[in-house]
Amino acid sequence: MDLENYFIKQFESKNIGDDGALVGEMVYSKDAFFENVHFKKAWMSHYQIAAKAMAVNISDAIAMNAKPKYALLSVAMPKSITKEQARELARGFLESGAKYGVEIIGGDTISNSKLDITITIISEAKKPLLRKGLRVGNLLAHTGEVGKSAKELKKLMNLGRIHAKSKFVNIELREKFVSKSRRFLKSGMDISDGIFSDLGKLSNVNRVGFRFYKKTAKKIGCSGEEYEILFGFDKRDKKALLRHAKLTRTPIKIIGECVRSGYKNRCKAHHF
Repeated sequence: MDLENYFIKQFESKNIGDDGALVGEMVYSKDAFFENVHFKKAWMSHYQIAAKAMAVNISDAIAMNAKPKYALLSVAMPKSITKEQARELARGFLESGAKYGVEIIGGDTISNSKLDITITIISEAKKPLLRKGLRVGNLLAHTGEVGKSAKELKKLMNLGRIHAKSKFVNIELREKFVSKSRRFLKSGMDISDGIFSDLGKLSNVNRVGFRFYKKTAKKIGCSGEEYEILFGFDKRDKKALLRHAKLTRTPIKIIGECVRSGYKNRCKAHHF
């Protein structure tokens, strides 16, 4: 067991285990977005940093078929930040949140040696989509294309440049697909730690293994921060699901099916 999972195991709560905590019809989720861990200021403008931080957090709500409503911000800013940069941060938070109907209702700001952001999203879920629900024989799929985020990160780490509309900077969330297809989805989560790592989470909670239709390269399977949706569904619903994907203009890729076997994650832990 890695350090992250060991630490999480110290807390006993039935609400821990999904992208967010489901309490009644409300979902509470929180993610950190820290300088020199998730980004460098040389890579992105202050506006882009704030917009991505907000989208990363909203992604958890979308993955659970929850409607994000409110956000609480915690922003630790270096003393060297200018008023113009602070204004651009605020604009990034506001505009990114507004795309999904999120109202920023408070939070905290402190002085720090670098720019660190954490956001709490409060959402409403009438028909929540959880990680638990997969059965042997269900098909596995994901939205969009995966692997680009790691490729673009490697380019940035090597002092290269990426397009302003690249996937690493601009996340495309799949809220229409999830909400329109909810009745066909048995299980779902967002791809934040890479397909292989996130399949490990689905395997643990559902006690299933996976048979893949085609081999996925490790560099693609371990690519984190994709923020696509990884989901399972019944074979009998394949035609209807593909129709909904087309109607919402969402590319999906069926990668395999659930089987009675174990599963081994081939990736190193992203967080530690």
